[in-house]
Amino acid sequence: MSRYTKAKKRILSIPSDYTYGEMKYLLKKAGFHEYNKGKTSGSRIKFYRESDQRIIMFHKPHPGNIMDRGAVEDVIKKLAEWGEL
Repeated sequence: MSRYTKAKKRILSIPSDYTYGEMKYLLKKAGFHEYNKGKTSGSRIKFYRESDQRIIMFHKPHPGNIMDRGAVEDVIKKLAEWGEL
């Protein structure tokens, strides 16, 4: 089983310790690129996929690295709708 397949299985389990690094890896493997407006963007992060112009936005966790459960569920919903999960 590939690392990407394992990453997809892990997010679908909606773990309570899902990290921003894991989310970033999953989205990059799905073709998304992190976009940051600079210092004025705050904790809001956008991932953009140029091929179909899809956007996923969520708040980057702080001060820690653990993603909010609601943000994980929102990303799962979008990726599932788009046939990525």
